[in-house]
Order: sequence, then structure tokens, then C-alpha cells
Amino acid sequence: MEHDDVQQQPWLHDLSLTLAAPTQVWSAADGQVGGPGARSGLEGVLHGERRVISVLRLDVDGREPAAVASHSVRGDSTTYVAVPRHLGDPGPDPTVRVERQRHVEPGLVRERYIISSTAAEPVACTLGLLVGADLAPLDGVKAGTGRAPVAPEGVGGHVLSWQQDALRAVLRLPGAHTTHDGDHARATWEVVVPPGESVTHELLLTLDDTRAAVTAPSREPGWNHVEVQSSDRRLGPVVERCLDDLRLLRLAAPGADGVEEEFVGAGAPWFLTLFGRDSLWTARMLLPVSTDLAMSTLRLLAHRQGTRTDDVTAEEPGKILHEVRSAGFSLNEADEDGGDRHLPPVYYGTIDATPLWALTLHDAWRWGAPDDQVERLLPALERALAWAVEHGDADGDGLLEYVDRSGHGLSNQGWKDSGDAVRRSDGSRARAPLALSEVQGYAYAAAVRGADLLEAFGRSGTDQWREWAERLRGEFAQRFWVEDALGAFPAIALDRDKRPVVSLTSNIGHLLGTGILDPDGVDVVARRLVGPDMLSGFGIRTLSTQAAGYSPTGYHVGSVWPHDTAICLSGLAAEGRPEAGPVADALLAALAAFDGRPPELFAGDARSAQPAPLPYPAACRPQAWSAASAVSLVSSVLGLRPDADGLVVDPVQPWAFGETRVSGLGLHGRPQDIEVGADGAVAGTDR
Repeated sequence: MEHDDVQQQPWLHDLSLTLAAPTQVWSAADGQVGGPGARSGLEGVLHGERRVISVLRLDVDGREPAAVASHSVRGDSTTYVAVPRHLGDPGPDPTVRVERQRHVEPGLVRERYIISSTAAEPVACTLGLLVGADLAPLDGVKAGTGRAPVAPEGVGGHVLSWQQDALRAVLRLPGAHTTHDGDHARATWEVVVPPGESVTHELLLTLDDTRAAVTAPSREPGWNHVEVQSSDRRLGPVVERCLDDLRLLRLAAPGADGVEEEFVGAGAPWFLTLFGRDSLWTARMLLPVSTDLAMSTLRLLAHRQGTRTDDVTAEEPGKILHEVRSAGFSLNEADEDGGDRHLPPVYYGTIDATPLWALTLHDAWRWGAPDDQVERLLPALERALAWAVEHGDADGDGLLEYVDRSGHGLSNQGWKDSGDAVRRSDGSRARAPLALSEVQGYAYAAAVRGADLLEAFGRSGTDQWREWAERLRGEFAQRFWVEDALGAFPAIALDRDKRPVVSLTSNIGHLLGTGILDPDGVDVVARRLVGPDMLSGFGIRTLSTQAAGYSPTGYHVGSVWPHDTAICLSGLAAEGRPEAGPVADALLAALAAFDGRPPELFAGDARSAQPAPLPYPAACRPQAWSAASAVSLVSSVLGLRPDADGLVVDPVQPWAFGETRVSGLGLHGRPQDIEVGADGAVAGTDR
């Protein structure tokens, strides 16, 4: 089948990103943005939900310099080095170079162009910059659709500008001469570089969207500084890079009384906004670093908690939202009637965000979040628990299930939300309403731990939630267990006829640590997760290689997602299972292979077949819960958990990381130094 004439989602795996949410610059590896040489349909300067600048190409005397190297110490700054080979002394040694320094802040992009020379004579040249804008909506860019350029205002001067709706972009080019180049603009600087010296020019782009649903936080993160020193030299750099990316993914939105609340946007480039599931998992994984992030995320989602029933938005009383945008977002896939699936600006189509909200509140409390902050959210907790009974279990059978009643929303509403995510082992797709296995585990744990939290604060009604949870546990045990040639395991879901969807998936790993499994069930799940059909050597596959629908680059049907593996690892560690060791090794190998910036997902090929994880070309990176998986990894292998006496450290055995010292993790406001010896024994914790 030919695909050349089909609009396709841009690939990202070989692009360079400089980021400070909600502003991002995606370029080729040499720093060039868009134009005739573009490698991807994404390249450009993105701000919020628009691509503003689509072309930013540098040349010297009309020729693009030859790329030599690029480097990025932090995610918000990148330097690109190139050589204009037609300039300088004759001979093989380059004597003139062009350095392009890119720095991004929220709403601001600054580039400096430094031409330096060691040539024997002065070097004269024209530094040129082709600039174009299309102001394209992000969903159109994601779909691979083209958009006509938008001509700038101010050509002939040093300041160019574009404005459309609530978006305004202003580009300052000090000292440049600007001219029209079709619908683009061309800026030029006449340059003379004396021997042994350099000449610098720059641009400054400011961006503002007054209609934006989310903005940059007004303050720096109050997170503990985390440092990892280990005999396993992969650990420290991975954690440092992932925390830097999480810092740059931070966003904010107004909560109750207009108070700014901080959260972590789901991921670049498409999902730099508030996502219930993603932002909660990220905050939950970062609890050893900060409870403040979790509490602000919880407050913001509680402020948006559902109050009415609306099939178009999937809102229901007590329900936690799926995502927020300033405008609707097209999914660029057909619905059942052949129309376009598209989401409204505020969309609640998620089955798991509500129990995950309850679990995150409980866990934040256990990790030391202030009692007064927790207590103010207890009414929202009660509404969330009530939602599970009154709306999450729509047919009253004791299980949580979902179905898209609008006809144009998400057809699957768990974390695996692609249209083909829930398949039987023969490859056929299950039809909604669907009751996902892991959601039953979340709901059980949310009811039990929610009851514990309510009881601790003297609230009534706790017995009903424990009784409801036990009924759910019984229904799960009776209805979800299936068998294949290798033995028993929980099905991924029950279909609309309440038949088990027999397929071995990573979903079962999310059941560990929830309490919904008995000891025998824990043993089965742990062993099945590390079988050769599930554990690739770089993580746990989303679908067993034995399934007919398995594809190593299938989005949810064979790929590996770092956060998914981290959740499985956390459950294995919580259950005290030895399988935690090989899963931790696989996850760390993947994080290190991507230089500490793990993508949303990667291919599920076996490590024995591919010595490095194969990129999924369209995967977002950085992505919040993928980055947070590095912290979750460290927390899991150290066996960190809070109890009444403080922080418990119980490293997984056998210990495979050598002498390790970790500082900055701990209970709220009380980071500790944790030392583990080469034998895995805790050498000490300083409180």
C-alpha cells in the first residue's frame, strides 16, 4: 500500500528541541527550522496551541553552513556549531565558524549568531535569515496538514510582527535589513570579522496568547534538589536530566478564587496542557521530591471537578477531567459514522483519572502534605468516590466501565486510549462499554485508602466504601481471570457483553500494590510480567509477543512505555517481589540509552535483537510521566515508603547498583541522605 499522498503525523525522533513550556522550538539537528530542507512537518516555534514561526533558516552569503556539532547542557538552551566552508584560509582546516545559541523562556525565544574567525585576513560576508510564519493550530500540525504562510507586518524595519485572534508575535532583529521574500521575510546583516575576533547578531521573539488555557508558572519550583551518586554511573545523569525536563514542562492555571496552581504538562509537542491522568501520575511519582506539586495539581483538578451530566464533554458529577485546551482538538481519525473525532476544550472522557485523583490525595497525605491542605480537599474526595458508584459503574454490576456516548470522543478511555488498544489475543478489537482490569485495581485502592483518609479526619461513611471495595474485589476475582497455554492471568478487560478480553498485557502490572490481588494472584502477575514475551530487556511490553495483534511499534500493542514499566516496577517493589530487579535493570537501560530524556514510548523489540531501544518516530519527548519514571525507579529500588515513624528505606534484593548515595528525597520538607552499600544494606539515613 502506498502512503506518499496521505497526510501523516510528523516524526520527531531525530529533531532537536529547546523548551520552556508553553514555548518550544523544534528544529533539525543542525538548528535549522523549516523551509525546503525541513526533515519534519513539525519544525517551528510553538507557543501554547499554535505553531507561530514555521521557517527560521540561517545562511552565510546565501549558503547554508555545514553542521559540525550541537550540545545542550539544559533543556532550555541549545548551541549549534557550523562552518561556512567557502570562507577563511585555503586548506583543510576550518578557520571560520558560525555558532547559533538558542535560548527559550516562556513566551520568549532568543538566538545569538556568532561568527568567529582565525583566518589570516578579515572575513567579509552577509549573514542571512529566512523567516516565515503560518500560525497553524497544533492539531493541524499533528495531522500533517499544510497551512499557507502568513506575511509579517513591519518588513523594511528591524521589527516584524504577526497577529491573529488572541495571539501576537513580535520578532526583533537589531541591525538587520529586512525585505520581502514571497510570504516570508529575509533579514540580512553585513559582517566583517577581523582575524582572531568574532561578530555577534541576535534575534528576540516574544509571544503572547491572551486566550491560553494554561500559562507558565510565575515562580520557580519549590522542589528538593535531588542528587544521586552511585557505582552505577547511569543513575545520576538520568535523574538529573529527567528532573530538568520536568522543570521545563511545568505549567499553571487559575484554580479556586483565581489562585495560580502549578502542574506538569503532559508532554511536548502536542500535550503541553493539563491532563488529569498524566499530571496525576507525574505528581504521584514525584511525591518523594515534592508534595507541593501534588497538592497544587489536586486542587486544580478539584476546582474543575464535574458537576453535571453532559455526553458531549463526558462530564459527570464528581468526575475528574481528561484534558483542558483553549479550543477543541481534532483527533484526525474517523468516528463510527465516518466523521471526525474531536474533543471539546474541556473534556472528561477518562475512566481512571477520578480514582487516581483519590489515590494521589491519600499518598500525598502519607508523604507529609499539610493536614489543613488535605482536609480542604476531602469534600472533593467524597464526590470522587461517589462518582465511582453513581456514574463510573453505569450498569450497576460493581465494576467501572466506560463508553463514548458522544460518538466523536475517545473510543478508549483508559491510559491506553488509542482506538485499537484493547484487543483479544487473536487480534480482534473489543467493543465498548469496557471494564479495564487496572481501573478496577485503582478503584479498589481508592475506596480503601480513601476510607482510611476520611476516617483519619473524622469523616463519616467510611464503612460503605470498604464494603463496596470488597464487593469489587470479589467481582474482579470471579470475572477477570483467564488462561492461555502458559497458565492464568487477568484479562485486559471485560467487553460490552461482560466477556473477558483474553489478552496478556502490561495492564496487569498496575494491579500490583493496589490490594485487589490475593498472594497467589500477585505471584502469577509478577511472573507473567517478566516472561520473555513481556519483558523486552528495555521494559515491559504493552502486549505479549504471542498475541496475534502484537507489533513492536504498535502504539499500545507491543511498544514499551517507560511510565508503564515504572508503575509495574513500583508494584513489584511494593509487593516485595524479586522480579523488581530485572525490571529495574531494563528500565534503567532504556533511560540511559535515551540520554536521560526518555520518550513517550519506544519499540518493543527484544534487547537481544536490538542493542539499543528503537525509537517510535512520532513519540513525544520529553513527556512528563516518562521523565518522572526516573524518580519512580530510584524510589522503587530504594524501597522508599512513609510510615508513622518517618521514611522507610528497604532496597530491593538482590541489589545491583553498587554503593549508592541519594540526597533530596524524603517526606514533605524533610529531605534525607540515603546510603546503600555495595551489598544492598542501608548504610545510613540522615534525617
